[in-house]
Amino acid sequence: MTPTVQATDHQPPTAQPAAQPNPAGAPAGHAAAAASDAATASNATAFADVSAAPDAPALGGAELAAWLRLSETPGVGPTAAGALLAALNDPPSIFRAEPDTLSRLLGEALPPARVAEAVQALRHPGAAVLDEAARQTDAALAWHVQPGNAVLTLHSPGYPPQLREIPNPPLLLYIKGRRELLARPALAMVGSRNASMQGMANAEHFAAALSRQGVTIVSGLALGIDAAAHRGGLAGGGSTVAVIGTGIDRSYPARNHELALRIADQGCIVSEYPLGTRPLSANFPRRNRVISGLARGVLVVEAAVGSGSLITTRYALAQGRDVFAIPGSIHSSLSKGCNDLIKQGARLVETVDDVLGEVLPGARSERAGARAAVTLQLKEELEALLLALGHDPAGAEALALRAGLAPAAAQGHLLALELAGLVERLPGGIFQRIKT
Repeated sequence: MTPTVQATDHQPPTAQPAAQPNPAGAPAGHAAAAASDAATASNATAFADVSAAPDAPALGGAELAAWLRLSETPGVGPTAAGALLAALNDPPSIFRAEPDTLSRLLGEALPPARVAEAVQALRHPGAAVLDEAARQTDAALAWHVQPGNAVLTLHSPGYPPQLREIPNPPLLLYIKGRRELLARPALAMVGSRNASMQGMANAEHFAAALSRQGVTIVSGLALGIDAAAHRGGLAGGGSTVAVIGTGIDRSYPARNHELALRIADQGCIVSEYPLGTRPLSANFPRRNRVISGLARGVLVVEAAVGSGSLITTRYALAQGRDVFAIPGSIHSSLSKGCNDLIKQGARLVETVDDVLGEVLPGARSERAGARAAVTLQLKEELEALLLALGHDPAGAEALALRAGLAPAAAQGHLLALELAGLVERLPGGIFQRIKT
């Protein structure tokens, strides 16, 4: 079975058909077998065999089923689930809790009108909810054991620590590829899907330079700036992480399918949505909190005022992350979002060094390293020239020969030393060291 691939020029649909309940009398696990096989086949087509990551951590069916049931409980989103977990520790304890306890805890996270409905859904889930959780459990377990795949709960040891710190972390993460990238220093890069050629060139250049310094590039696998940032990230050791708004067994958008295969092989793909989830428009803004949550900061490369990428900056600020922006022409609509961010306090970025020190303290870009190397070489050549001059006057050619320098380089260095007040020029092109 091949996965459904949505055309990139169409907006994602806004609704998803309800799951079909199990046939009467059929055990939930058996009823989910066909869906599990379909998800496995779909995944095999969307992302070819990947073995870059170590074997997936052990995950029991009952444990996963409880987390899936909590994540799919109507009226209980990540924020409310987080409040319940903070007080009651794990999903089974939540399901066993007394109604008064649930009402009190949910009252701190939900509007009063929604509390009773959420308590009812947690205490007495309908057959459709249990059937769907069982179907998803079977499919997820089958997917989880494939090479390079993992399903992590919020309490799993391998769950990204910086993501766990945000106000409403995903309860579950579906991961394909190099999971170790999720714990490395990272920068999120976002921007317009309809980006300019210069914007995409900037994104790829910055991402490649940062990746070569060991910074992992996080983005959303959209067209435009996202895709360029991922390509740049793949060019260096930091690699890249793609956070997607569909099930991880789907390839969206279609035009980035080959890029997604490369990321699955050399980087990492992450989704919080169950297998088979189609590209629904509401899911993409929500996944932006994961993009910023995995990173130490967010760099907006190019964005119009109403760009969806600016949602990521709002999440970043709420999560205590730094926001950076590359300025652009005042005449370009694609620059107005970045320019506005800078006016509101975002850090203006012109070079990789403007970002690197904040994301990876103590690190220097290749350019800074090259400048330091040139400075050191210049210092050594100037010292050699002063040593060759000694305390007796000498001509430029003789000094160049003594110091092992080209005549032109020696002339330039002598001028610098003269301007610095360390040597003086005598008649006849002779130089003499000034006593200090």
